[in-house]
Amino acid sequence: MSSGFATRALHGTGPASEETFSPLRTPIHDTVAFGFDSAQSIADAFAGRIPRHSYSRISNPTVAEFEKRVQQLADSLGVVALSSGMAAIANLIMTLAGAGTNIVASRFLFGNTTSLLTHTLEPWGLETRFVDMTRPEQVAAAIDHNTRAVFLESITNPQLEVADLAAIAAISHAKGVPLILDNTAPTFYLCRGQDFGVDIEVVSSTKYISGGGTSVGGLIIDHGLFDWTKSPRLASRAAKFGPFALLATLRREANRNLGACLSPHAAYLQTLGLETMPLRIDRSCASTLALAEFLRNLPQVQSVNYPGLTDHPAHALAERQFGGRYGGILTFDLASQEDCFTFIDRLHLIRRATNINDNKSLALHPASTIFNEFTQAEQEILGIRPTMIRLSVGLEEIGDLQNDLEQALIS
Repeated sequence: MSSGFATRALHGTGPASEETFSPLRTPIHDTVAFGFDSAQSIADAFAGRIPRHSYSRISNPTVAEFEKRVQQLADSLGVVALSSGMAAIANLIMTLAGAGTNIVASRFLFGNTTSLLTHTLEPWGLETRFVDMTRPEQVAAAIDHNTRAVFLESITNPQLEVADLAAIAAISHAKGVPLILDNTAPTFYLCRGQDFGVDIEVVSSTKYISGGGTSVGGLIIDHGLFDWTKSPRLASRAAKFGPFALLATLRREANRNLGACLSPHAAYLQTLGLETMPLRIDRSCASTLALAEFLRNLPQVQSVNYPGLTDHPAHALAERQFGGRYGGILTFDLASQEDCFTFIDRLHLIRRATNINDNKSLALHPASTIFNEFTQAEQEILGIRPTMIRLSVGLEEIGDLQNDLEQALIS
């Protein structure tokens, strides 16, 4: 049967064949939909009776390969990749909680996470109870029968607070509530959340996984430790899917209903990033510790905050939880906000940009940028000072970074 030019341009000589070339890199399946042999087969796919990709908002082969790689590296039950780290947090909370319920969260969170909880979800009826995660008794006191999750960051950004994960997990589980860890700063490479009782991790794959700041993405990692029959929103799904209740619900709600899917091209870039992630994290952590020690000896610097410094209040805890490496972010304080702006403007090598854990080193003034929607009084509660500079340390030679910091401070 002959076909016209336009038809052949669209369809070629026939249906696409299965991949036979054994590529060393994951192919990018930049397609919206997938063809089926029959009406019954597509009906079976939509009903979940056969494992087939049907529509890329729900699942895609390139994204699925990325999820499988993360699942293997994180040694987890399963992974759902989403369009950003914020999408991962928002969709996870909306899957577990609802109007009239609450979550117990760290008083110190990334600015956009705090904004999500207080400015976006609170008007929909979700209460957030902010507590000091370094005081486990506050966590225990805040949990009640309407609590749907406990949420904290492994290393808070940019306060760099570290809490005892095992202690908080013990409290959460005694109360029948899942523990969610935002593990973006150290990732599952440095911090195996499940070893400390963490049920679910969220990770902004935009950061260390992407590496070069190439793409935005987020991950929800389920370690299979929590009994979802104890979750009011997932109990009925748990009867059908067992330990996969959360993952199945995320596929249906986060991907299908809310459309927070990761793009195939972003999944491809982040799969490549996974290959060099441990090498980059090792170098970044070593350089950050060296710069923290360097900065604290400069007279213009008022103070330096980094968990790798032995006088950090959580140094011993961080050493135990992160295996002797402490992340790629430090903060330091100058005499005034004006001094901070002058310093940032004088930098030559270090970039003036937001984001963290890029291959390039980045400097930022948190109070005037990522926390600018909060009042000064609110910033003080959140541990944000007008004299604070956040430095995300990349992969440059340590001597070049030291020279740039020093010249910017003394110019």
